[in-house]
Amino acid sequence: QLQPVESGGGLVQTGGSLTLSCTTSRRTFERYAVGWFRQPPGKGREFVAAISRSFGVTEYGDSFKGRFTISRDNAKNTVFLRMDNLKSEDTAVYYCAAKYTIMTDYRIKTDEYEYWGQGTQVTVSS
Repeated sequence: QLQPVESGGGLVQTGGSLTLSCTTSRRTFERYAVGWFRQPPGKGREFVAAISRSFGVTEYGDSFKGRFTISRDNAKNTVFLRMDNLKSEDTAVYYCAAKYTIMTDYRIKTDEYEYWGQGTQVTVSS
């Protein structure tokens, strides 16, 4: 059973930056595509970014292109989400999710992911 664990959330001012991490103890994490999703207060879960298991193929939700960057270090079993120029509307719980896939595959829908972390809170204050 793969159990992703998010970290790196916290309180940041508008315009600031944060880097979230998603990791697992399983060495087979490199065989999984990983997605980041978020859930703002009172709203549904939305797609932020995804990365394939190999070759670094990425996809972003429209609201995050140019501000957020997803990357991975398979040697460290970790996927990162760098968030720049944060806005108050970025306040949410951020989740990472993993899906066993082929090399360049990734997914953007919540119901296509098999394993989910518990989430990390990001609060952006003005």
